[in-house]
Amino acid sequence: MIAMNNSTILVCDDDREIVNAIGIYLIQEGYTVVKAYDGLQALEAIKANEIQLIIIDVMMPKMDGLTALIKLRETHKLPVIVLSAKSEDTDKIIGLNFGADDYVTKPFNPLELMARVRSNMRRYTDFGAAKSSPTSLRTGGLVLDTSSRCVRVDGVDVALTPTEFKIVNLLLSNLSVVMSSETIYEKVWEDMSFSVENTVAVHIRRIREKIEINPKEPKYIKVVWGVGYKMDKI
Repeated sequence: MIAMNNSTILVCDDDREIVNAIGIYLIQEGYTVVKAYDGLQALEAIKANEIQLIIIDVMMPKMDGLTALIKLRETHKLPVIVLSAKSEDTDKIIGLNFGADDYVTKPFNPLELMARVRSNMRRYTDFGAAKSSPTSLRTGGLVLDTSSRCVRVDGVDVALTPTEFKIVNLLLSNLSVVMSSETIYEKVWEDMSFSVENTVAVHIRRIREKIEINPKEPKYIKVVWGVGYKMDKI
């Protein structure tokens, strides 16, 4: 039986067979599918449709997936799963650094991809869901509003992706508690997968670039070497 939902997913790959195959699995999951075959088409599709998640290949003609991702992140926070035949950790880290929320290497298990889609959709839904009782978490000039899903530093709004928001929320909710990379990954990504430490480190670095005056001397997110990360009450 097809599970019904109102989410639309953009699938972008220059291999039409891959796009069609992923589309079949997504439709079986109840998603609406929009298809594109290069980065330029993907950006146009995002303008023309209300997209909740993107699955995009790296190597494509006209505009590659990473370039499209950079342009996308200028205006959108929605989750992005990058597909690539490259499996080296450095390639995965590059994808995450460019703003991806998840990374799947080809050839991939379609069931694993669907699991990652569901996991990222849950984070995106949580990120945008309204809460009945507005609350805020604070340390120093950093404020996270769990009602509006906004983060501000010294009164200035900070644009975080859903994954980055959940990491900050997790650390702010557990002030002075050191959270290991494995714990952060398990609670935010809701599974255990490749390169846990590197994946978390990349996201922490991206968050620091957005909330810290000097990311090299962080005020908010502290590292406890060999243990993990924490935020303290300021």
